Amino acid sequence: MHQIARPARAGRPPYVALSVTVCAALALIHGVGTAAAAAQADGAANPPVPTAKPALTVSVVQPQRADWPHTLVATGNVAAWQEASISAEISNFRVVEVAADVGDRVRKGQVLARIADDTLLAELAQANAAVAEAEAALAEARANAERARQLQGSGAFSEQQIRQYLSAEQAALARLAAGRARVQADRVRLANTRILAPDDGIVSARSATVGSLAQSGEELFRLIRRGRLEWRAEVPETALGRIAAGSAANVFAADGTAARGRVRVVAPTVDPKTRNGLVYVDLAPGTNANALRAGMFARGEFELGRAEALTLPQSAVLLRDGFAYVFRVQAAGTTAPARVVQTKVSTGRRLGDRIEISGGLTADVAVVATGVGFLTDGDIVRVVETPAGAAAR
Repeated sequence: MHQIARPARAGRPPYVALSVTVCAALALIHGVGTAAAAAQADGAANPPVPTAKPALTVSVVQPQRADWPHTLVATGNVAAWQEASISAEISNFRVVEVAADVGDRVRKGQVLARIADDTLLAELAQANAAVAEAEAALAEARANAERARQLQGSGAFSEQQIRQYLSAEQAALARLAAGRARVQADRVRLANTRILAPDDGIVSARSATVGSLAQSGEELFRLIRRGRLEWRAEVPETALGRIAAGSAANVFAADGTAARGRVRVVAPTVDPKTRNGLVYVDLAPGTNANALRAGMFARGEFELGRAEALTLPQSAVLLRDGFAYVFRVQAAGTTAPARVVQTKVSTGRRLGDRIEISGGLTADVAVVATGVGFLTDGDIVRVVETPAGAAAR
C-alpha cells in the first residue's frame, strides 16, 4: 500500500501559515483590550454628572411696600372704669327678696333686693298718729294764744298767763314739726327696704341672700357703672411721652379678637420699682369688647402714626434659634438648578398675616413663600408660579 504525499504551497512552508493565523488572533485580542482600557480611562477622567432631584416644589414672593401704622406694644390689666358698692342703709332687718344676680345688666333705680318692711310700716303709722295728735294740740294752743292776745291789756289775764299761752303755742308747733320729721324719717327708712341700682351698669358681685340680716354699710352688690371697662396699660417711662390723651389703641382679648379703645389719661406718676407708668384706655362697647372681662391680663398696641414698611407674608419667615430667616431663590441657569440661600433678616411690625422686614433684604429679591420649615441652606428646589393674588395678601 503506497502513501501519497501532498505537495506544499509553493514558497510558504506549513509552519509559516500557522504562525500567521496565531498572530492575527493575538492582535485582535490586544486591540479589544486596548479599547476597553481606553474607555475605562476616559470614564475615570470625565465621570457622568448625576442628576439632582429638587428637595421641594416652592412658590416665590417678593417683598412689598405698604403704609403701616407705627405701634407701641404694651401689656396691662382690664378693669372696671368705676365700681359702685351697694349696701343696706338700715340694720337688723331680714332680706326677703333678691332680684338681681351677677352678670345682670340693670338700669338706674331698678330694684336689686327687698328687705322686710312690716316693722317699719308699723312705726310709720305710729308716727303719723303722733303727728295727728300734735296737730290737734297745736290747734288748741293757737286758740288759747289768740284769745290771750286779744285780752292782753284788759286785765282779764295776767302777764304770766298770757306768756304761758303763747309759749304753749310755740311748744305745740315744735312738737308738730318733730312729729312730721319723724314721719319723714320713717318714710326714708321704709324706702331703704328697697335696694336700688344707683346707675346703669352690670352686677359684678352679689353677697345678698334671702333670709340674712342686712347690716348698715355691709356690701350686698357691686356694680360696674355703665358697663364701662378700661385697659390699664403699663408703659415704660421712656415711651410715656409718645402717648397722648385721645390716641387710638387696640386691645387683644384671650381669643385673639381686638377691641378698639382710646386713651383717656396718662398717669402723672411712674412706679419707682418697675419704672413703668399707667395709661388708662377707655374700651368702646361692642362685640369685641364683650370678650374682655374685668381682671383679665391683656396685650395691646398704641397707634402712634404711620410709616412705610417692607413686608412679607409671615409664612415666608422662619423663626429659628431666636432669629428670623428667609430663603432667597437663586435664579436657575441653563444647566444649574434653582437653589435656596438662607438669609438672616430683622423683623418689625406685624399686621394681619404679614410682617415687616426691617433689615437684611431688599425689595427686588424673590424668596420662598411657604414651606420654609422644610428647607435648609443650599437645597435644590423646583419653582412654580405663585397663584394670582397670593402675593398680595
